[in-house]
Amino acid sequence: MKKIMMMMVIIAIATTKLTFAQSKTDVAFNQLLTAYYDVKNALAADKKDVAKEKVKVLSAKVDAIPHKDLPSAQHTTWMEQAKIIKAKATELAAGKDIKTQRKSFEGISYAMIKTVRNIKFNNATIYVQHCPMAKASWLNEKENIENPYYGSMMFDCGDVTETIKSK
Repeated sequence: MKKIMMMMVIIAIATTKLTFAQSKTDVAFNQLLTAYYDVKNALAADKKDVAKEKVKVLSAKVDAIPHKDLPSAQHTTWMEQAKIIKAKATELAAGKDIKTQRKSFEGISYAMIKTVRNIKFNNATIYVQHCPMAKASWLNEKENIENPYYGSMMFDCGDVTETIKSK
């Protein structure tokens, strides 16, 4: 009886630890998503200097993800996408004009879309939106289109192509 009780206590502790680790990971991923939205919103508002500053925060949030506790397949996906996000964030930060920044943001967006689809960490609904003129997609926290690829020139150009419900 004592052994059974001890095993139950060990299982309870292990489960709690896993849940806590997962929730810490989810919090970090949602902070990354918020940083991504900040870059998207800056580009949609034609604010290249703000985008340059916000992408530095995004890059730091990538580094802050406690990824070691992710299941194997998700860990592999994250490691691949994190590398792309970091490289494109560096490009965006170095971008001299908003057109170059927007091209870098496209790479960040595709990596973020793949990450959200595969890891499913979002605590709020996410809208995958697509601009046919830019032939590019992005994530939005709002259903209304806010086009980061053309900004004020075509602020509401695009469609919602997918809705990713919160987990």
